[in-house]
Amino acid sequence: MLSSLYIENIAVIEKASIDFESGFTCLTGETGAGKSIIIDAIQAVMGDRVSKDLIRTGTDSASVSAMFTDLKPTVIEKLDELGVPHDEDELQLVRTIRQGRNTQKANGMPITAAMLKEIGNTLININGQHESYELLTPEIHGRYIDTYGNLGELISEYQSEYTRLREIQRELESLKMDENQKARRIDLLRYQIDEIRAADVKPGEREELKKRADQISHGEQISNDVREAKELLNGDTDFEGAITFVHRAAELAESAARSHLPLTATAEELRNAEYLLQDAEAELRSFEDSFDFDPAELADIEDRLDLLYRLSLKYGETEQDILKFLDESQKELDTIELADEKMEILATEFEEVKAKAIALAKKLSEKRKECSVKFSQEVKNQLKFLNMPSVEFAVRQDRVPLNKFGCDSMEFMVSANSGESLKPMSKIASGGELSRIMLAIKTVLSKGDNIDTLIFDEIDTGISGEAGRKVGLKLREAAGNRQVICITHLAQIAAMAENQMLIVKHDNGARTYTEVKLLDHDARLKELARIIGGDDITPLKLKMAEEMLSLN
Repeated sequence: MLSSLYIENIAVIEKASIDFESGFTCLTGETGAGKSIIIDAIQAVMGDRVSKDLIRTGTDSASVSAMFTDLKPTVIEKLDELGVPHDEDELQLVRTIRQGRNTQKANGMPITAAMLKEIGNTLININGQHESYELLTPEIHGRYIDTYGNLGELISEYQSEYTRLREIQRELESLKMDENQKARRIDLLRYQIDEIRAADVKPGEREELKKRADQISHGEQISNDVREAKELLNGDTDFEGAITFVHRAAELAESAARSHLPLTATAEELRNAEYLLQDAEAELRSFEDSFDFDPAELADIEDRLDLLYRLSLKYGETEQDILKFLDESQKELDTIELADEKMEILATEFEEVKAKAIALAKKLSEKRKECSVKFSQEVKNQLKFLNMPSVEFAVRQDRVPLNKFGCDSMEFMVSANSGESLKPMSKIASGGELSRIMLAIKTVLSKGDNIDTLIFDEIDTGISGEAGRKVGLKLREAAGNRQVICITHLAQIAAMAENQMLIVKHDNGARTYTEVKLLDHDARLKELARIIGGDDITPLKLKMAEEMLSLN
């Protein structure tokens, strides 16, 4: 259950620490005091989407911390599944909201918002005012029946087949093509494939061709330079080359070194220089023998570069892009040419999967039909207790084409008064009736779930008098085996609570802030008297409040 909640810098709440008890707890206070902000804070720490507008004006961040104790096995299983460390009796969730990125922690371990949401779904069920109005949307009704009947596993099995059915259907549609369109596409693909294959494109080819073209265009200059360099090293009939001169210099230095040892190193350097010059001359000679710069080759290279350029305009900028286009075109051609054969295979599979999906949808439909009868009777019993004695409640189930939820359209039908026929809820239910119907549905559904904490945000909308007292009794009954927290403006409901907290807004002239107080008996009397008749607390109002509390 939720044991404590610490809120900091959430809207008008600067700092608030709230300790919750087990059983039935009510939160009351003036309109605008900040009751809905506490719900917003709980939703935030449960992993719901949050607006940056929640951050208190003048601050950079806000945070909510919630402590849970007496964890149920379903919570433990979820924590183990997500790898969150835990003590079997305690779990602390913390969410920090910033103008930048929000952060979340579970027992000190950083987690994602999605993980926080998964954990939160096992801890608290929040029923806000908007949920009552969800009852006006028929699409929601089927989900309640599926939850009531624990049909999740069967729905998953059906949806797996339905998803595959849709995939096959999309594949078949993509393969359908009239014969003229198919012939035109095949001709184009074959032309493109033949053109690229005939070109025999190789990755990196253009760069190599450009380098070779540059070589050839400067071939004569390169050849002349190499020949002159070789002659300067080796000499010719008219003059001796550098190698000859260095050879003589090395011999003379060696001769001198024999008489003057310090010259030995110099003589060795000159001899090494001779060897280096001989190696360089040999490399120049080898290059000259192999170098070919036929101008005719340059024309061939330019033609090849032009072809590659034209291909790049059609099929991709680089050679790799062109080859990728070739591969994709070949695959498409193979698909089209084999389309008839593949369509036959897919059509057979389609019928098999369709048969499975229909069988599962029918099974799901039958289960829903069985569940709807029991669900309707239980909801009707709850509503009769909630001061709707003449209510009739049923679930209309219509057959529709297969969709991701099966083959059913489910809609709640209601008759609130004797003699009236059943009609769709959206056409007859008032705000007060919606609130009670939602409470009845949640009461029925809660019998089969493992959520330890139920929160009701103003379940009393449109309710007063005896109906309000009955709602309070029903909430008190629900708190017999779980924690129930309710925000209310109705004294009849607040008086039924085992614990009552007052939410008060203060204005010190500079800032507005909210305070949460746990009320003792006397304080509860005053608060109930205020709810009954306003701020003017009279002995009669106090007596009425005392009588309400005494009925618990």
